[in-house]
Amino acid sequence: MKKSTKRILYSVGLTIFLMSFLGMIYYGYKTFYIEKDTVTSKEYAHHFVLIAEEIDNEYWRLVERGALRAAEEHDIYLEYLGPPKADNDQLLRLLDRMISAKVDGIITQGVEGQQFVDLVFKGVERGIPIITVDTDVKSSVRKAYVGTDNYYAGQLAGRTIIENTTGEQYVGIVMGRFDAINQQERIEGFKDAIKTADRIEIVGRKESNITQIGAAQATYSLLKEFPKINALVGTSALDGIGMVEGLQEIAPNKDVYITAFDVLPETLMLIQKGKIDATVAQYPEEMGYGAIEVMIELQAHDVLNTEVFTRTKIIDKGDVDGLRPGDPK
Repeated sequence: MKKSTKRILYSVGLTIFLMSFLGMIYYGYKTFYIEKDTVTSKEYAHHFVLIAEEIDNEYWRLVERGALRAAEEHDIYLEYLGPPKADNDQLLRLLDRMISAKVDGIITQGVEGQQFVDLVFKGVERGIPIITVDTDVKSSVRKAYVGTDNYYAGQLAGRTIIENTTGEQYVGIVMGRFDAINQQERIEGFKDAIKTADRIEIVGRKESNITQIGAAQATYSLLKEFPKINALVGTSALDGIGMVEGLQEIAPNKDVYITAFDVLPETLMLIQKGKIDATVAQYPEEMGYGAIEVMIELQAHDVLNTEVFTRTKIIDKGDVDGLRPGDPK
């Protein structure tokens, strides 16, 4: 083969090799190189945390909804936390963790006991304002309480039985949790309201563990133990719904005056159907919204009003039309 021919072949081969090599580098670059986008993280005015009694509880989701609305309006980053099931120990661990995380403010359900008092003191001492919502612990150094006047709510439940029943009334009470401060206060208010009504007597009390099935079981047990019960009172959100189920199971034809708590959609539907006579309406969205507003104020200075009571009223069948959950008339 002539030298000139060899040179041509070598040149062609080298060109092909270089093109293949350069192509390999180019496509390898395109395949494995991740272009760095310029990510600008949103700057928030503050980082607050809302700790619920139970994270997926319908009532606490309404509190969250109100808090989120206020947070969006004020450019606040809101973190929503809570135990999967109501558990004071888990809630306290979350509170301790958020104090260690040095967030700008914590909104939490109050928990009875010295551990909660100590943790609130720890947080406030570190410059983190803490607000109780739904349940207050007055013995703590919490900066404010935002929520229902639970004693007054219990009085309303007592008054509705006095005003809407006649004759002897034997009352069975279904409580979400015996150790819940807010529900203890509701019972105290109820007892004081019926003091002057000799015809009304509390005959038994059971715990529902703030579940619908627990309320149904509690109602069944109460009526089995005290067949003369002709009035039922629930002190937590799912108790009314469960009381209807329990009554249907043990005594479907028995005439029982039922007073529930809160305005969950199913509770309102049961009022419309005449299965529940009345419910004590709280404003959980208002609690959440108000707590954020108070917390914003606390970023600058202490508040003068350390008890911010949200509205509470009795809802019956005449009030239900047009009512939306979490925002009674």
